[in-house]
Amino acid sequence: MDTGIWPESESFRDDGMGKFPSRWKGICQEGNRFNRSHCNRKIIGARWYIKGYEAEFGKLSPSDGVEFLSPRDAVGHGTHTSSTASGAEVKNANFRGLAQGIARGGAPSSWLAIYKVCWATGGCSSADLLAAIDDAIFDGVDIISASLGSPPPLSTYVDDALAIGSFHAVARGISVVCSAGNTGPYPQTVINTAPWVMTVAASTIDRDFPAVITLGNNQTVVGQSFYTGRGLNKFHPIVYGADIAATNIDGTSAGSCDLETLNATLARGKVILCFQSRWQRSAAIASKSVLELKGAGVIFAQFPTKDVSCPWSFPCVQVDFEAGTSLLTYMAASRKPVVKFSFSKTVIGQQLAPEIAYFSSRGPSSLSPSVLKPDIAAPGVDILASWSPAASSKLLNSPQTKASPFNFKLDSGTSMACPHISGIVALLKGIHPKWSPAAIKSALVTTGNKT
Repeated sequence: MDTGIWPESESFRDDGMGKFPSRWKGICQEGNRFNRSHCNRKIIGARWYIKGYEAEFGKLSPSDGVEFLSPRDAVGHGTHTSSTASGAEVKNANFRGLAQGIARGGAPSSWLAIYKVCWATGGCSSADLLAAIDDAIFDGVDIISASLGSPPPLSTYVDDALAIGSFHAVARGISVVCSAGNTGPYPQTVINTAPWVMTVAASTIDRDFPAVITLGNNQTVVGQSFYTGRGLNKFHPIVYGADIAATNIDGTSAGSCDLETLNATLARGKVILCFQSRWQRSAAIASKSVLELKGAGVIFAQFPTKDVSCPWSFPCVQVDFEAGTSLLTYMAASRKPVVKFSFSKTVIGQQLAPEIAYFSSRGPSSLSPSVLKPDIAAPGVDILASWSPAASSKLLNSPQTKASPFNFKLDSGTSMACPHISGIVALLKGIHPKWSPAAIKSALVTTGNKT
């Protein structure tokens, strides 16, 4: 249950896949740039739901080229989650040269049925979701993976469409796996807390994407970045955002490089140091602000997290507050402070993992505090999986990077963690086809193996 699928992705090849079971009743529903031939022995079902969305949010027009009235994914999210759960093995998978290696889903020999219930606008209708779950039950699915949900306040179980639909699915022996939400680290923020679903938190993995910042005095600071484009290994002047505030803008807003807070003349051609604030916490917003003023790059100082939030298409390195403060010290002691960035690279095994991701929503449930949630954690930080090329054009673009479509992308969220568990549930279901959803859930949440 997601934003659809990009069927041409290598992750959905049907090499070696057997014929789907005779009990399968699903269909391959046609639409804009999607016909029956896009289904195969891997994608054995595809449906899309728009009536509830249009009744709730208004008419959706694909004329702007960023959405398809069909199961085709214009967002990338659905392709990412479905390939994480069930993708075939793909050699030399990478995101712009990063995280290179073999990619495959948790249960690569399982079949996929796609139910497009969410759209590029971000809207997902409750009526469409219920209709999709009804169809999935009728079609004969074994597992429902739903990387979606609404933030608190949580609706009661009799008013929550996902809780209602999942209850009927679980009653028919279908395991339902849901994401826990991304509003951590605060307590009582976990979503999808119905006792009968498996609620998945996000954890880190031992993969890092370090980028070195070299100062004019040859000292170095290490941060994280996805940038692998042009314009690196060249020194640029560095300034602190608060020191180049636009007229009538306070230093706090400019210090975090919020939109329209910097002096365009003073920012041009320079690397801007920005500090996360209570009101502006996004490295992406800081990058957009500096890019619009033709700055050379961004260093975004923030509280330590393991996920990379800097955009991939603009020179941006995120560092912790300690590193950011040391840069300020260097700038104060130098008459003409300059810095240069190195290319980002992939490092494995140096980072201690797993730990719960900073953004992952925490319990207890604000609706049922006595029901322990989340149930389990799975990798959800900087996860490489298939992506929709149609989504590439909507990402931040810059003169330094030629934005060509890509087929794999690194992404973070409990949305990425959820299909990891869905894949494991599929493996367990394959070994123990008669196990109930409760038995499968019990086996997962009460069993651990420390390696």
